[in-house]
Amino acid sequence: MTDAPDLSFLDHPGLLPAFVEENRPRATGAGLDPHEYTRVTAALRSTREWPEAFRAAGRRHRAAADRAAAEGRSLSAGEAYRTAARWFHCAGLLPHPDRAGAARVADEADEAMRAALAHLDPAAERVEGESFAGWLRRPVGAGRRPLVIVVPGMDSGKEEFHAVAEALLARGAAVFALDGPGQGVLAATSAPEPDYHRVVGRVIDAVAVREGVDVDRIGVVGLSLGGYYAAVTAAREPRVRATAVVSGPYRLDWEALVPFVVATLIQRCGSEEAARAFVGRVDLTALAREITGPLLVVEGGEDRIPGVTNAGALARRAPRAELLLVPHGNHLLGNALADWLPATADWLTARLDHVTAG
Repeated sequence: MTDAPDLSFLDHPGLLPAFVEENRPRATGAGLDPHEYTRVTAALRSTREWPEAFRAAGRRHRAAADRAAAEGRSLSAGEAYRTAARWFHCAGLLPHPDRAGAARVADEADEAMRAALAHLDPAAERVEGESFAGWLRRPVGAGRRPLVIVVPGMDSGKEEFHAVAEALLARGAAVFALDGPGQGVLAATSAPEPDYHRVVGRVIDAVAVREGVDVDRIGVVGLSLGGYYAAVTAAREPRVRATAVVSGPYRLDWEALVPFVVATLIQRCGSEEAARAFVGRVDLTALAREITGPLLVVEGGEDRIPGVTNAGALARRAPRAELLLVPHGNHLLGNALADWLPATADWLTARLDHVTAG
């Protein structure tokens, strides 16, 4: 039985405008049209209306995609399905009390992305295993390519970071974007896993048998809580040769976390006790020195979340770490994509291009 967190904060009169503005860079960074975001959120009367309003937007785009597909307009269909997937994903950003509804909208995001890739990248492969599901995509052209695994965060999923995948594909890397335990399409059936390197290890085992992937050249990029997962993987999974941490936490403090984060973690972990235990595990102090491979830490200067010690501390303590600081960047740097994404994709692919097996 999942504990129900206290969601009374959702009814605070000042929350709605703050939530809308806080998530604007994240939503537009994930690919939502900023003008449509404004139209959808302007119609909200309560924060509790967020999930259904975003789901309705997703359905509109899915309907447009269905029409385009029926008329043989494959590119338009794929683009509209991809947009639908993004809206469905963002519908789940709120820790809404209807967990069954949240599971349904995660499934809708997953199915819309499946339809999008069928039109936009028919060679994409769905790969699933114990505690993960995702898409393996390869750049155009023959040969064995380095692989970058894209790891989402606390309330994120594989549909959010399409721009990251595209940047890596354009630079010649294969990409595996996944949902892991407590994430995306798996959120309703699993809890977050602090030992995420085990998940990445299973992903590597699964993709190693696929054509076009060089498993001697594997990188990981983790975003938000996925940055912590990526750092743990860098320390514990020897097959990972280069790692990027974007807006990741170095440490979490349960008592200082804001109600939104607390409620989300309780829902995803299943109980307050489990959520507290999970938060207690999110601490890179002991692991920092064990990350001996190349590490890029990407930080936004405006990324300030109560209860979160940012990964800048990791950049100072890991032996081969570099820091990319974007002073005006917020959490996930959705307001500054041009200032970090091309450079991060270049950094990862350059490090993997120079790896030699052994």
